[in-house]
Parts: sequence; C-alpha cells; structure tokens
Amino acid sequence: MKKVHCKELITVVGVNVKLANCVCRCHSLSPQPKGKHQATIVWLHGLGDNGNSWSSLLETLPLPNGNSDCLRSFSDTVSGGFDVSDLSENATDDIEGLDVSATYVASLLANEPANIKLGVGGFSMGAAASLYSATCFARGKYENDNQFSVNLSAVVGLSGWLPCARTLSNKLEGIGEAAGRAASLPIMLCHGKGDDVVAYKFGEKSAEKLSSVGFRDVTFKSYSTLGHYTIPEEMDELCAWLTSKLGLEGK
Repeated sequence: MKKVHCKELITVVGVNVKLANCVCRCHSLSPQPKGKHQATIVWLHGLGDNGNSWSSLLETLPLPNGNSDCLRSFSDTVSGGFDVSDLSENATDDIEGLDVSATYVASLLANEPANIKLGVGGFSMGAAASLYSATCFARGKYENDNQFSVNLSAVVGLSGWLPCARTLSNKLEGIGEAAGRAASLPIMLCHGKGDDVVAYKFGEKSAEKLSSVGFRDVTFKSYSTLGHYTIPEEMDELCAWLTSKLGLEGK
C-alpha cells in the first residue's frame, strides 16, 4: 500500500499568473511574476516526479507576461497523504489523506492578495488531488466538515482521475450554494488514449461525472497517441484555456 504525502506532490507555478510550483519534500518554489500579477496556481506533480522538473516546464509556458525567474520558499510541510494502492472504479478513496492534501493547497492559496485569481492543477496523482479540491470548493467544506474558504477560479487535471466519484452526487445534495459554485468553476481535463498508467477511461469518466453533477464549465481534451506524459500540443491548449478562463491580460 503506497501512501503519498502532499509535500511530495506539490509544485507552485507563477505567471502574471504566478504559477506556484511547490517542490517535493522540502519547500515550494514560487516564481514571482514580472508585470501585473493576475493569478496564482498551485501545481501538483505525480508520484515519482518532482517539483523541479515541472518548474522547468512551467517556466516555458507561453502565458501572458509569464515569467518565473525569481523563486521564494515556503517552509510549510505536512505529514498526511493519500493512498493510491488501487486505481479502479471500485477502489476505496483515502478521504482523510485527500483532505490533508487539499487543506495544504488551500493554505498556500489563502496567503495570496485578495484581488488575485486562484487555481489548482496537476498531473496524475496531482490531478486527482486538484479535482478533489474542486469538489471541496463546490461543497464549501472538506469531508471532515472543516470549511473550504478559498475561492477557486480554475482547476486543471492532466492524466488523472476524480476521487470519490461514486458518492459525489449525494455529497452535493442539500448544500444550498453548491450548485452555483460548481456551475461557475472552469475545469479542464486532458488525457491520452495511450496512457498505460492511468487508463484513458478514468479521465473520460471523470469529465462525464463532473458534468453530470452540475459542473457546467468542464473542458475535456483527448490525445490519440499520448501516454502518461505531456506534449507541446497539450501545453499550448492548457495555456489558451487558462488565458481565456482567467481573463489574463498581456503587458
């Protein structure tokens, strides 16, 4: 049974958008944007990867005014994680660990200026944690009933899956503001049909489930030959989507 800690997943990204790439195990790299700071996105990498590799890739994204040549450290770490021993439609989700991960991400975003748009995204396990954060935002709370107080403006999941998909509809019922929050949140999912780590069906069904329970702004992109990695076409479409959904401006 593999339990992965949130601090092993995080990478913070910076753009005017400040894509905040929280780096594995010890600290987070948070590039300070040049020009007008418009948004901050916490990016979560996958198991076996590290924040440094994603930081290098994220620095190359053609976002408006995007630049990440300055880094600042966060000393925050957590000991919790979530279990990924079994990825199947009938798998039991590690709710406690997912709550810890989502809480840590929210704590990073909570420190951003009030006028900055906030988001979370990730790859593989990081995508799963990001999509779980999206459901917490819609519900207004974590599974442990603690309040989710961060206002998300965008969520991205690459080559991942939606945790707790089977029970999501029931969890959203009876929460007065959940429908409005779900409908207003833009979500982008991307998945390759050649993915031999997280099967394509998980990405496709995740998008379908989110749409069916009230997330009205879900974009799903599929790539016929893509495996469990990224390609320039996917990154270009991600940048275009972020620019549009976050209303990013140039210089």
